[in-house]
Amino acid sequence: MTGKKMIQIAIDGPAASGKSTAARALAERLGGYYVNTGDMYRTVAWAALQAGIDPDADPAAVVAKLPAWDLRLQAEEGVLQLILNDVPVPQAAIRAPEVAAVVSQVARIPEVRDWMLDRQRDCRHLGIIIMEGRDIGTVVLPDATCKFFITASPEERARRRLQQAGEVTPGATLASVAADIAERDRIDSTRAVAP
Repeated sequence: MTGKKMIQIAIDGPAASGKSTAARALAERLGGYYVNTGDMYRTVAWAALQAGIDPDADPAAVVAKLPAWDLRLQAEEGVLQLILNDVPVPQAAIRAPEVAAVVSQVARIPEVRDWMLDRQRDCRHLGIIIMEGRDIGTVVLPDATCKFFITASPEERARRRLQQAGEVTPGATLASVAADIAERDRIDSTRAVAP
């Protein structure tokens, strides 16, 4: 489309640091599309669990399922909807504690990360996109118009995560959530591809 602004903004940072909050607010302010790449990985983790696959024990089984999964972002009334095999992805399902427990294991599988790139980049033609995740400015959108890195103290991140519905197991404490976040940081920062 002639005259359409093509702006890509990358927001990176660790879990529960405020990336989603900042990206959503910026997308609303700029009239753009908010892209949560973490939800894309959560969808693959959820689909693997639905298929009876333990991503940590059998990453090859996750890779084997990729051709059967058609994951895409679809623009609907100014919002991007995540679609898996022609069905809208249920947010409550991908935000369940059992999905949160394995999403880092899914995200560290090199073939999954490679498969995800085209799906994440596919929305660039929409105009103004604000994409958040772990490696957006370095890998997914290295030529982004603007790049930001957001972080927060471990305690603040644990507090934020505790407030997110469905993100933690019942009875979770600030200390247990902080430990879970620290483990996720360790996995995400030491993976072979796009640490």
